[in-house]
Amino acid sequence: MVITDEQHRFGVRQRTLLSDKGGSPNVLVMSATPIPRTLSLILYGDLDISIVDELPPGRTPVKTSIVPEAKRQAMYGFLRDEVKKGRQIYVVCPLIEESEAMDAAPAEVIYENLRARDLRGLRIALVHGRLKAADKDTILSDFHAGKIDVLVSTTVIEVGVNVPNASVMVIENAERFGLAQLHQLRGRVGRGAAVSYCFLMAEPNERLRLMTRTNDGFEIAQKDMELRGPGEILGQRQSGAMALGAGALLSDTELLKETHDEARGLLTRPDSEEARAVIELAQRALGERLKDAAMN
Repeated sequence: MVITDEQHRFGVRQRTLLSDKGGSPNVLVMSATPIPRTLSLILYGDLDISIVDELPPGRTPVKTSIVPEAKRQAMYGFLRDEVKKGRQIYVVCPLIEESEAMDAAPAEVIYENLRARDLRGLRIALVHGRLKAADKDTILSDFHAGKIDVLVSTTVIEVGVNVPNASVMVIENAERFGLAQLHQLRGRVGRGAAVSYCFLMAEPNERLRLMTRTNDGFEIAQKDMELRGPGEILGQRQSGAMALGAGALLSDTELLKETHDEARGLLTRPDSEEARAVIELAQRALGERLKDAAMN
C-alpha cells in the first residue's frame, strides 16, 4: 500500500513514481486542499474519491479576517491578550530576509521588530528553512512545549506541525500566497477546543475575502484553480490554461460524472467493439500527446 499525505505538494512525475512502487499496490492520497471535484474526476478517474467535510470532535472553525496595515497595532494588542490567556501565536512571512526582487515582509525583520518593539517582553523565536535541522527541531519542540509565545517563521510550518495550544495565525503579505497555501497555513491553528483566529495582513480583495467566508478546502481549491488555471491533463504543467474542449467540461459536473462512469464501464470490457472505437477516436483526436502521457 502507498499512502501519500499532503498530496498537493507532489509533482505529476513524483505521484506516478510513488504509485508505481511494488506490484500494483493499493493507493491512498490525502490533502486538505484537494484538486476540485470536477477536475478530480478527469485526473483521478481510476480512484474513488472520499470527502471528509467536517472537523474532528472538539475542534472549532477558525475565524479568518483581513487586516490592513492601518490596523496592525490594534492586532498586536489582541495578540498580547491571547498570550495573557496562555495561548500561542504563529507569524508567517513569505521571505527569510530582505530581497530586491520582492517587496514583502521578511521573517528576520518581522522577528526583530516584534522582539524589540511591537511585542516586546514576550518569548519570541524565529524558524526557517536555512536553519540546521537540529536547531529547527529544538525551536519547534520548545514551541510545542509552551516555552515560546510567538513563533515567527516562513512556510516551513505549513505541514506536520501540531500545537493545539496555538490559537492565532498571522500571515504577512497574504496576497503573495496562493489560496490553497493560505488554507494549509490556517490549518496550523484551530487544532484544539479554543476559538482560533487567522489574520491575513493585506489590503482587502475578492480573492482573500473568500478565505473569510469559508473553511471548505474544496471550494478554496476550486477558486485557486480558476485563478491559476488547471494546467494540462495530458502533460506535466500544473497551472495555466487548459486546452479548449476539456476546459469547457469543468463547468458541467454532471456530464463529467456521466463520462467518468462510462469510461470505467468501458475499461471492464476493453476488447469490445465500443471500447476499441473510443480508443481509436482518442488516438485520432489526441495523437502524440496521448503517447507522451502514457510514457510519463
